[in-house]
Amino acid sequence: MANIVDPHLSPDYTPTEKEPYMNPKMLTYFRQRLLDWRDELLTESENTIDALRAEGGIQEPDINDRATAEIDHGLELRTRDRYRKLINKIEQALERIEKGEYGYCEETGDPIGVKRLLARPNATLSIEAQERHEKEEKVKRDD
Repeated sequence: MANIVDPHLSPDYTPTEKEPYMNPKMLTYFRQRLLDWRDELLTESENTIDALRAEGGIQEPDINDRATAEIDHGLELRTRDRYRKLINKIEQALERIEKGEYGYCEETGDPIGVKRLLARPNATLSIEAQERHEKEEKVKRDD
């Protein structure tokens, strides 16, 4: 487990390309960002579950109202499933921070880059590796 010292980040701190890559301050920033994101998703998931429980079964007398309610219910369940998958990816990113592997491409070992991590804190591939991966998937789909 990596020892990450909390350098007491100021609220306006944002990592830059100019500072040493994955220094303790930067790691603390991304760890906190991932934790906040996970907490937000967990809260939204709990709200969804509570709303679905409160609705009970779909018992609309009108067939159109029932169809609308079923579509809404299905959308809520798909959203909850996406949140579950995203929370899992966030947990994996937090584990990479603890292991000292965060911020480095799983395929090449190269730095993912601060800009990419700011846009997608749970990224596991560099832009180049991600583009290569997407091209391979497209070729497989086209076959």
